[in-house]
Amino acid sequence: MTASAATLRIIGIDPGLNRTGFGVIEVGAGRLRSVTAGVIRIPPGPLALRLGHILAELGAVIRDTRPTDAVVEKVFVNVNAQSTLLLGQARGAALCAAVSAGLPVHEYTALQVKQAVVGYGKADKIQVQKMVQRLLLLARAPSADAADALACSICHAHSAVALRRALVAGSPARPARGRGSRAAWSEFALRNHAKGMP
Repeated sequence: MTASAATLRIIGIDPGLNRTGFGVIEVGAGRLRSVTAGVIRIPPGPLALRLGHILAELGAVIRDTRPTDAVVEKVFVNVNAQSTLLLGQARGAALCAAVSAGLPVHEYTALQVKQAVVGYGKADKIQVQKMVQRLLLLARAPSADAADALACSICHAHSAVALRRALVAGSPARPARGRGSRAAWSEFALRNHAKGMP
């Protein structure tokens, strides 16, 4: 299945050395639609083999779903330097899978993703799961890893859609009025575009 010219198909990736979440959505006709989501479970073993597993499995998901854009969450540097280093390597494998498929890669911090999806940058995992379920009209909340990946996709969808509207209108970039995640994210996207950020 491929995305039509009128839609944006986004794969969000939540990398990890034990579990890597992925979530693919389509943006078109003013709405978001879930395509697929899941979790790649990485078997124990040498680090190089685990990274190779992430690369291969994400490559297969990308070939099957044919997204137009990829989104990977930026690494949060925590107190444990070793954990941060290992997460960074898993993230590197995810980035390589997307770039090898020729996808443009977009990156957002966890705070930006939560702000875009929930409207609150310190939302917990359950709040993210419930909001993803609501925004995508899912029958049940996805698992935490899949929800985080879908949240990355939704975050980029809000950014890309807001930016396109402003650029197509040809008017000075102004944030959307009102409260909520879309209004907040529209303001963020347009502000960063004015600074020349991708």
